Amino acid sequence: MFWQKKLALLLGNHLPFSIDCLPPTACLVGGAVRDALLDRQRDYLDLDFVLPELAVEVARRIAEHYRAGFVVLDEQRRIARVVFKQGTVDFAQQEGDSLETDLRRRDFTINAIAYNPHRQELIDPLGGLVDLEQRKLRMVSQGNLKDDPLRLLRAYRQAAQLNFTIEATTRATIRQLAPLLGTIAAERVQNELGHLLAHPSRGNIWLAAAWEDGLLKPWLKNTTAEKLQQVERVERSADILPDLVNKPFSLSPETIEMAKLACLLASNPEEAEMELVKLKYSRAHIRTITTALKYLPQLQQNATSMSLREQYFFFLGVGDVFPTLALLAMAVGVDRDAIAMLANRYFDRSDPVAHPKPLVKGHDLIKHLGLASGPAIGKLLTELQIAYIEGKISTAGEALHLAKILLQSNNF
Repeated sequence: MFWQKKLALLLGNHLPFSIDCLPPTACLVGGAVRDALLDRQRDYLDLDFVLPELAVEVARRIAEHYRAGFVVLDEQRRIARVVFKQGTVDFAQQEGDSLETDLRRRDFTINAIAYNPHRQELIDPLGGLVDLEQRKLRMVSQGNLKDDPLRLLRAYRQAAQLNFTIEATTRATIRQLAPLLGTIAAERVQNELGHLLAHPSRGNIWLAAAWEDGLLKPWLKNTTAEKLQQVERVERSADILPDLVNKPFSLSPETIEMAKLACLLASNPEEAEMELVKLKYSRAHIRTITTALKYLPQLQQNATSMSLREQYFFFLGVGDVFPTLALLAMAVGVDRDAIAMLANRYFDRSDPVAHPKPLVKGHDLIKHLGLASGPAIGKLLTELQIAYIEGKISTAGEALHLAKILLQSNNF
């Protein structure tokens, strides 16, 4: 049969140990089987085997033989991991008194297919192969979704990644159980949300579907239909922005993801920060998004008429968050030409407005003007930098002369 060749090829080409190391009853299960049947290539090896007994012992023996890493993931449930250079292989004791019982405890039928490599046998008690052919996600049972409510959101992530639909009864059940997602650990929700945000096009579609079905409400209460449209516009803006800039550059996937996430949050930076903290985002991610939200109103109000002085302080405050802010600003309708002007400054490392290089430093002012250390030094340096970008001075000597004049004005 067609699937035999696909699965034999998967194990023949990618299994980092001999099949002979496995007992005759060991079966490959889960995503690796599904993806092999779909001809989906994985960048990183991630295999799961189920054994009726001695799962940890078999894993330890393989790890010792191949001098691979070994860790017991769950002593009570008898799950262990062997870490090879190519990736990881997990070994789990089957749950229940048979492999079929184990498979019936899984989330969706397409993930409840097993393959015995010794017998080259496909075990599919729930019709997962038919659902694969129909490109459909179908729950194994409502109880399985209730047992781990993260599976509710995972359905939308897998639909996006696989380009599947969610079967009608399954989706209706997810809507009914949606409030349960609020009981799940924030880190797990953040991970699934990240997959949706990172996936181009289909991720946006299924993110909107998750919102419509109530899955985002426990965590992102400020998300609206308009904000979800902004998420789609971020994707389009990421394609447009490079064409607006004279120097070649590329936007990182994380930059695009952060701009999308910013769209889903409260517009107020402080409230948005609370949402991000609740979802356990890192300090770096929180800083990126709250900075973008803080400076977005400035672009909305006067992006087309910012003076050089205003641009200087804008870039000083925004720093390396500018690419995220630029995508967010374009998504909410800020003038494209204004964004292009600012982007050309930011991506030009020699631009004195976005990347100032001072003509003089603090110790120069202290040495030549006899000043004492204090706030006046910083204020003077700022005014000198603005005078430079406005074309009023161009040398260190002119900067020192202007500093004398400014000091005589008694404003320092």
